[in-house]
Amino acid sequence: MIRRKIEKRIKAWIDGSNKALLISGARQVGKTYTIRQCLHDSSADFLEINLIENPEIIPLIEKSQSVDDLVINISAVTNYIFKPHKSIIFIDEVQESADIVTRIKFWVDDGRFKFVLSGSLLGIELQNLRSAPVGYIHEIKMFPLDFEEFLRASKVTDETIFYLKKCFAEKKAVGDVINSKMMEHFRRFLVVGGMPDAVREYIQTGNISVVTEIQSNIIELYKKDFTKYEAKEKKLKLISVYDLVPSELLKQNKRFSFADIKKGLKFERVESSFLWLSAAGVTITTYNATEPRVSLKQNKKSSFFKLYLSDVGLLTCQYGRSMKASILAGDDKVNLGGVYENAVAQALYCHGFDSYYSSRSIGELDFLIEENFHVVPVEVKSGKDYTIHSAISKVVSNPEYEVECAYILANCDINVVDKYIYMPVYMCDFFRDDADLPVLTL
Repeated sequence: MIRRKIEKRIKAWIDGSNKALLISGARQVGKTYTIRQCLHDSSADFLEINLIENPEIIPLIEKSQSVDDLVINISAVTNYIFKPHKSIIFIDEVQESADIVTRIKFWVDDGRFKFVLSGSLLGIELQNLRSAPVGYIHEIKMFPLDFEEFLRASKVTDETIFYLKKCFAEKKAVGDVINSKMMEHFRRFLVVGGMPDAVREYIQTGNISVVTEIQSNIIELYKKDFTKYEAKEKKLKLISVYDLVPSELLKQNKRFSFADIKKGLKFERVESSFLWLSAAGVTITTYNATEPRVSLKQNKKSSFFKLYLSDVGLLTCQYGRSMKASILAGDDKVNLGGVYENAVAQALYCHGFDSYYSSRSIGELDFLIEENFHVVPVEVKSGKDYTIHSAISKVVSNPEYEVECAYILANCDINVVDKYIYMPVYMCDFFRDDADLPVLTL
């Protein structure tokens, strides 16, 4: 069974919160399965309603002016017996009826039942959730499995993960044996990614061909959603932008070029498409920062950015068999810069960082993040020459930027040289609060 970190937060809500809970995220990241599993694990008494599978329930809910109406209308089409102060009502695919959100305040105020909602950001209707009454809905965003979750699914022990985090925190070498094994897991993660169905197939059978088929189906599902939720003209732009991401990441500077969509195309004509894809959770946008200074957001240049896919496995799926074989074999002759960068962008994003990249005036830096009120440059290297980093050296050596340290993520072990911290690339997953360190009884 694949376990997710988010389960701890869902179970805390089940045990103690009176607010409604909203789990949002892109399709196929495991929202429904995880909520259902948490409810079962907690022995909760719950009713699950999927608004896509049961569209006939939508008007019944929308006509419910009170909780009494809700109980009468839903019990008319289900066999569920509502139990005040015990029942949890789980409404899945809530984007199909944004009107539910306008009523949640009154349902929560009633106090007889608890409500958990789940929805995909692939519907612009879900944007209405951002206007939900403050204090009545607690939202948690869900993402594909991160590398740590992938390791646990791969039967890597808590002790090993604890050791890796300790090495990261103390900046000490992991050691050849463990580091080599973790790099092998990371290469597999680059191919499999973090979509639960793909990970489950990999764990159960190891059949990468079937994993690829699952990933291809997810990509097609996303494109069908573009069709479902958007007008024809915008749908075509969305598909064009999404399809271009893999090729754009193969370029040297990896910055997205509007001319690759259509020659002479202006940013203003497609800006809404980029924003839509990011809001939908299917892409990650890293904007240009003109200077590596706090705050990076104030130095953001919106019309220059890099675009990554929300799951690195969906990216490598589109590169074909040869690329996957090269990754799994650890072939250092193949340029994996874009693939490595996508994995790092994914890790930073799902762990709460707003990441940026540098402008040409100071050299091309892959990522800039803020930590402890300082800018931290992060360079990603997929080749052997990871100690050569002129752009990052230029920033670190400039006293105006007050850079205290810089990370170089590569195929290496941990090594600290002055302000430069060299780390194995998989440790991008540990750039976050370590409050979730496993507790070991020794």
